Amino acid sequence: MLQKVIITENKPRNKILGVIGSPRKKGNTHILVSRILDGAKEEGADTEIIFLNDLDIRECDGCHSCWKGRQCSKKDDMNALYPKIIESDIIIFGTPVYWYGPTALMKCFIDRFVYFNCPENRSKIKGKAAVLAIPFEEDNIKTADLLIRFFVKSLRYLEMKIIGKILSPGVSARGDILKKEEFLKKGNQLGRRISKFKG
Repeated sequence: MLQKVIITENKPRNKILGVIGSPRKKGNTHILVSRILDGAKEEGADTEIIFLNDLDIRECDGCHSCWKGRQCSKKDDMNALYPKIIESDIIIFGTPVYWYGPTALMKCFIDRFVYFNCPENRSKIKGKAAVLAIPFEEDNIKTADLLIRFFVKSLRYLEMKIIGKILSPGVSARGDILKKEEFLKKGNQLGRRISKFKG
């Protein structure tokens, strides 16, 4: 008697990198990004989280060594992050609003994306997807407008696609976002959705 053979399609799992630009662990940004990653993981995505405050990432000084096919001249932790960025399908950029922009940690991280702003490296970032996770103290949702525009313009320039964002106003003290279940639920749902994203 012939046995029925069931063929399953092996779909590659999305690799999602969560980047925490807040200096506080277990703070609102950390919690929000974690909820997104949890949702993605529940749907089978490969996830990883990094804390920029744990790393030594120096400012870009515009030497353009990377544009000449060489490794970045800065001997710091960003050189170890480039392969993680390249291997990721989706990057979650998590930062609170500081003076209507990103934290210094996140800005320094983005500044070093100049590595991808040359013909030799552009293909390594082009077409990757991005998600924004932005908690902030003020209740006015427009507080995050300039920060969102910063990401939109920067990532569009790199030919990346923003496929989702979640804003959480009215959170200041560490863990305040835990009182706002609707944002945590939205984060989980967003993670589930992006886990299935195919660019």
